[in-house]
Amino acid sequence: MIDTGRNVIFAAPAPGRILTGVKRATVLQHADHEDAGLIAPALAAAGIRVEHHRLHAGDPVPSAGQVGDIVVVMGGAMGVGDRADPRYRFLAQEIALLRELLPRDHPILGICLGAQLIAHAAGAAVYPNRSIGSGAVVREVGLGPVDLLARHDPAWAGLDSTALMLHWHGDTFDLPRGAVHLAASADCAHQAFRLGRRAYAFQFHCEVARDRISDWVREDAHFVELARGPHGAVDILAEVDSGYDEHRSAADRLILNVLTVMTS
Repeated sequence: MIDTGRNVIFAAPAPGRILTGVKRATVLQHADHEDAGLIAPALAAAGIRVEHHRLHAGDPVPSAGQVGDIVVVMGGAMGVGDRADPRYRFLAQEIALLRELLPRDHPILGICLGAQLIAHAAGAAVYPNRSIGSGAVVREVGLGPVDLLARHDPAWAGLDSTALMLHWHGDTFDLPRGAVHLAASADCAHQAFRLGRRAYAFQFHCEVARDRISDWVREDAHFVELARGPHGAVDILAEVDSGYDEHRSAADRLILNVLTVMTS
């Protein structure tokens, strides 16, 4: 059983004051185009060395004793349900790693697939995101608003009650026992949660630079069409043209807030 501390009350340092005692961050990557993005330079600016493990390319999953002071688990087209697929043997190893780190309150940030892996490792179900009304699978793809809940959480410091985030998923998760529910959207009730003090899971993406979104649209063309129809790629790029600056402002603040908590 993981003691996740639902009622943990704490005050993080002021945003922008990332402490320097943290020396190393481990990034677990599952696809070439889904790298740490904006998170990596934020870590580097704080003097934190970033080590990338390209699991999809054959890099081994590090042990709990090998990971850095912060672990960042990125997204990918595979899902928790693919953990028995021989192409994705690393998923089961990552789950085992997370099960070892979570009870220690090790600083962990999970993005999209990474959030789903955290949820599964903490004992929650992960499954296709479905419409409450029709039961049809809802693939949430593109820029869209997220309602920020648990407004006392330091992750939301300086942010409004809603934020424009990038979505790129077809699965969702139940909240693990003891999780603090942090965000929701119209198409996905569980957009973010915190476990303990320093493990954050975001279903949405806050790390993608503007010029990389066109790569995502190209790499995931079939998924984009399933989610948004034959004109989905054009529509998403139009959303980026009109809304990315607003998204980036919120994403930069969120990344800094979370890293501040993780290094405190």
